[in-house]
Formats: sequence, structure tokens, C-alpha cells
Amino acid sequence: MRIAIVGSGAVGGFYGALLARQGHDVAFVARGAHLEAIREHGLRVRGAVGDFAARGRADSDAAKLGKADLVILAVKTYDNDTALPMLEALAGPRTAVLTLQNGVDSVDQVASVVGAANVLGGATYVATAIAEPGVIEQTGTHRRIVFGEAAPSAPDAPSARVMEITEMMRAADIHAEPVADARPSLWEKFVYLAPFAGFTGAARLPIGPLRETPGFFELALRACGEVAAVARAEGITLPADLPQRLRAYIDALPPSTRSSLLIDLQSGKRIEVESLQGSVVRRAAAAGVDVPIMQTLYAVLKPWATPR
Repeated sequence: MRIAIVGSGAVGGFYGALLARQGHDVAFVARGAHLEAIREHGLRVRGAVGDFAARGRADSDAAKLGKADLVILAVKTYDNDTALPMLEALAGPRTAVLTLQNGVDSVDQVASVVGAANVLGGATYVATAIAEPGVIEQTGTHRRIVFGEAAPSAPDAPSARVMEITEMMRAADIHAEPVADARPSLWEKFVYLAPFAGFTGAARLPIGPLRETPGFFELALRACGEVAAVARAEGITLPADLPQRLRAYIDALPPSTRSSLLIDLQSGKRIEVESLQGSVVRRAAAAGVDVPIMQTLYAVLKPWATPR
């Protein structure tokens, strides 16, 4: 299968390297020193999946890479102004475009470029980082992607193309979980991620000290409930036991766990506040749902949307 990775960093590059190792024709869209290192040495991966170098075509100009059967979009959402136009060069009429971006806005944004019928939505759970240009380090063991159609025609079972991609990913040692409708999976992650990123970012602390703070769990779960209320207002059905699952998940995180928003904030980079906390606030206003905790987190983080 011909695969194009738009955003060949810690997430997109990791999955692209696994697929290239399996023998697929993978093209990496990258830039700067990272691009030059990929061209010279391949994209190197270190971690639980092994230490290896994946070879593939790489360029900063998507138009030079040709059409793909599958495009994986994994750039940070604040880069969409430059990333989304690349999809026009990579996607043909039958190309599937799988977005692994944070939040719930991405599927509609991608659909505005390639059409809703071409879009797959995915929620990924993975811990990776760029150790140096051309080198991705897997810092955990998870490599899970839950994905499905963004506009399912048959909501009771995953589509044929989702199943085909699932088998391809599993053969490449990616923990792929197919679903018929991507939207509940995207929102299930969003319900947790928007508050988690908001609290860790606002406090400038990993999860450990926050968990030790009296009242944190109650406030955090209330924030998750605010996001879940927005989901329900938009017609999304979430698991009934989601609050208990979220509490158990947060409890089990290593104390040093930081959200990607906090990592970017502490690194002086742009942060995904608009696609996380900002999206909750805007969607809540449109649906007439009160989200006071998420509004507060958004107000605290919005001034840091761009580096200072």
C-alpha cells in the first residue's frame, strides 16, 4: 500500500516507520533537520518495538510525493493552515485520509478538503518523542489506534477499508482497533484529554503533584463531565461507566506524566489550546451547555497559545 505521512514527528513518524518496516511504500512529509536526517539515515526508531531504521521517500513538498492509498495526518492542530492544503496533492478520489490529531474538530476540517467520504477518524494512545532529528524514541509501550469512518454509511460494523487498514496495521505491530463510527471514540478520548491537558498546563505540573492536591479528582471529573455533556448535546453516546474508567485511568498514570500541551508549553512551543479547551468552550456555547471549569482553563491557557 502507498502511504503518506503528513507530520512525520513523534506520532506520525513512529507509525510510518512501523509500516515502512513491514514493506509498505511510505512517504514522509517532513522539514528542516528532521527531513535531512531521514533522507540521509532513514527514520530511526528506538523502544519497545525494537531499534531499527525505516527507509522511505521524504520531502517537504507533498506534491513531489504523488498520490497515496492512505494518508495519515498527524501534525499538531495549530499547523493545519499549512498541512491541510497538502492533502489535495496526496489524496485521489479513492484515498482514505486518517486523521490522528487531538480533539474532535479535525474530521470536519479534513472533510472540507478531501470530502467527508474519504475521511477516517482516529484516536491514538502512544508515548513517543523526537530524541534528535531523524530519531524517534518510544517512551512507553502503548501503540493503539482506535479508528473508523467519520461519516459511516453502515453504523453497525466497520467498513471494508477500515478492516483492510486494520489488518495492515496489526501486521506492522500497531494495536489497531476498528470501529464502525469514529465519533464516539474521538469524543471518549476528548472527554479525558481536554481537561487533563488543561489542568497540567495551567498548573505547569505533571499528574503526580496534582493527584496529591486535595479536591483535584472531584474538580477534574467535573471538568470531564462538562465535556461529556457537550458530547451528549451533539448526539454522541458515551459509555455509561466512563467516569469510573477515567478515574481509574488517571489514578494509574505514572506521577511524571505530562500532557503534550504541557510539554509544548514548557518547551516554548505553540500549544493546542484552541483545538482542546477552546473547542469545548465554542461547542458548549453553540449547544447551550455550561462549562465553567473548561472556560476557566481556556482563559488561563489562551494567552500562551503562541510562544512568548
